[in-house]
Amino acid sequence: MISGGMNHISLWKGMSGTSMPNWDDVLKEQERWDIVAYIKTFSGLDKPAKGPIDYKNQIKSSKESIEKGKETFKKMCAECHGEEGRGDGTKKLKDDLGFRTWPRNLTKPWTFRVDNDPKEIYTRISNGIPGTQMPSFADPTSKKTLSDEERWNVANYIVSIADDVKRPKDDTVLKAIRVEGELPDKVDDPKWSVAESTSFYMIPQIIAKERFFTPSLDSITAKAFYNGKEISILLEWDDRTKSIPGDEKAKEIAEGDVLEDSVAIQLPVTIPEEMEKPYFGMGDSVRPVNIWQWKSGKKDASEAIKLLNANGFQKVEQRDAGKTGLRATGIYNNGTWRVVMKRQLATEEKGKDIQFEEGRYTPISFAAWDGSNGESGSRHVMTTWSWLLLKPATPKSTYIIPLIVVVVVFGGELLLARSSRKKI
Repeated sequence: MISGGMNHISLWKGMSGTSMPNWDDVLKEQERWDIVAYIKTFSGLDKPAKGPIDYKNQIKSSKESIEKGKETFKKMCAECHGEEGRGDGTKKLKDDLGFRTWPRNLTKPWTFRVDNDPKEIYTRISNGIPGTQMPSFADPTSKKTLSDEERWNVANYIVSIADDVKRPKDDTVLKAIRVEGELPDKVDDPKWSVAESTSFYMIPQIIAKERFFTPSLDSITAKAFYNGKEISILLEWDDRTKSIPGDEKAKEIAEGDVLEDSVAIQLPVTIPEEMEKPYFGMGDSVRPVNIWQWKSGKKDASEAIKLLNANGFQKVEQRDAGKTGLRATGIYNNGTWRVVMKRQLATEEKGKDIQFEEGRYTPISFAAWDGSNGESGSRHVMTTWSWLLLKPATPKSTYIIPLIVVVVVFGGELLLARSSRKKI
């Protein structure tokens, strides 16, 4: 943690998800080890009582080991980490200092403080994490203990559930695929399985008041289709809690009042010339933006979609979403929200709405709110501008011309062969 390493934030090599920088380019290796020894004296850890972890009985990952680990995980770990490891357990956790903590989403190993090597996971299962509610499952005085074999099996299972599709990569273009016929408007439509996924990191909104510094959401994944009339975008993000105001279950694990979960897509009103985009924080006085915002609803009110136009944080106009054909629906399951938003490619109010064009790059950004983490208004996470591309359909000539060439070449060779036989 002192040295630093690979991190998801560009050019940042410090500890993942924190302001902790790397020191390997400032301090010599021995100096870093000396700091480790000194820090351990603060809490009496300079003389480990249990000795070093022994890895000699490591069980190699296999289908059998993973299945056994899955069963043990469900019995011993799901209460906090959720049935599928997304951190959507049913307990409200606080650290030793009384601060709210959220269980780690184990399907995203790139967010781990170290990494998802089986030995690292085995170490945490065995020793626990001091200062947090993560216990030691090797402590004989604990009510919850696991054998050495069980701990290795759980470590192998946790490695197996990593979802690399949700890892944001260098590609910042959301590619919408052209299809014929109706677009999918349900999150579980089988058509989504063939769409291209693109994931983006989300960061806290610290531009305008009220600034936000304690996020629980970190990334969002998007897919898109379009036809001659509409565009359909599927958004998927992990959220440890389903936040429905008025719901007693949500209240039990919320941080303060339960607010609505929400997600938004931001687009410029006009496609910028020469790549000059609006300010990514809700536009600016010269270049306005469209915002499509979906909310999860309350106990006595269903989900809703809003259409907003903004010229900055202080100048926001709510409009009639129905006039643009904008609609949305969402489903929460095992720690993940999935929301589909659809809208017409072109609208009647061209001066107020983005008009989508095939083959053209359109700036797009996203924002999300975790209602159980006290997020609303300007307290949320967001992305900067990325790109949406409505990929042109592949022309039929792309397939026909090569076929014609093959036929012509084959026919020519056949005629040449016949001519040679006659001469013989």
